[in-house]
Amino acid sequence: MKWAKRYVLYFRYLAYSPLLLLSGCSDTHFWLFNPKGLIADTELHYMIIDVTLMAIVIVPTTFLLIWVVWRYREKRRSAFAPEWSHSNVIEVVVWGIPLLIVGVLSYYSWRGIQAVNPYNPHALNSHGASTARSHKPLTVDVITTDWQWLFVYPNKHIAVANELVVPTGTKLHLKLTSTSVVNSFYIPQIVGQIYAMPGMRTKQSFEVDHPGRYHGFSAAFSGPGFSWMDFKVKAVPPAKFTAWIKKAGTSKNTLNYASFSRFAEPTVNIERKIHYFSDVKTGLFAKVIKAVRSQRLHYVTPMAMTENMHAKIFRTHSN
Repeated sequence: MKWAKRYVLYFRYLAYSPLLLLSGCSDTHFWLFNPKGLIADTELHYMIIDVTLMAIVIVPTTFLLIWVVWRYREKRRSAFAPEWSHSNVIEVVVWGIPLLIVGVLSYYSWRGIQAVNPYNPHALNSHGASTARSHKPLTVDVITTDWQWLFVYPNKHIAVANELVVPTGTKLHLKLTSTSVVNSFYIPQIVGQIYAMPGMRTKQSFEVDHPGRYHGFSAAFSGPGFSWMDFKVKAVPPAKFTAWIKKAGTSKNTLNYASFSRFAEPTVNIERKIHYFSDVKTGLFAKVIKAVRSQRLHYVTPMAMTENMHAKIFRTHSN
């Protein structure tokens, strides 16, 4: 029978579907589903709510569609009602349930936005961060260039390129800007993405409770060096963080506006090198913003790098 052969063929292809589950055998976790920070955990919580609410609509609708197609298929001997025009039950279902779902989604969307809003001073406190911690909040200035990350600890007078080290159990307040194009600061396991824009300042906040190593990167394409524009994130206990600050402070490389201008030149960090700076000039972050606004700090991205990634100019600008 033709239909029997057809179903056998379908089930033969279906038998291969479990192979897709082998992707779960990788030792690399799905970052979004393995949060290690309060903000990332909150984002996952609301994402599950959104997906569940959508499944309440999609799953029954799919089964109803299959049922209708089967029930009213060709040659089906069912009652014929040419005068039918209205059903209160159908009207309630097709209008009431979607309106209810949209209302619930709107409510949770508003709550989710407020819970992770970096401009909400109570965002961290609203979902688990302790207000009674003895550790003072830590401020970090984040400056993006073509194509590196610079993390300045203004109160510690040090800076690190392409690595962010944070103490556990401490609130982090980040201020972000860019010297060139718009970049997107993103650490999937810790905090959601936020734009770093030239001549402007944006903010982000997060807290990590457990030590670990995480991966941060730019989520917005910014040119030929974009593929290497990532950074390491290390969450360490406060005691180790203090020791790390002292070690970074012994670096012979100092950072003022002049040395930063050289650092900000287009650089493809192929080897993902990390650089430490001591004696960081006070007010560097604000001065960079003013310089970008007045176009005193301006670099033209070498267009040849987009045409031939092995050209001499690429090697010249490689770190």
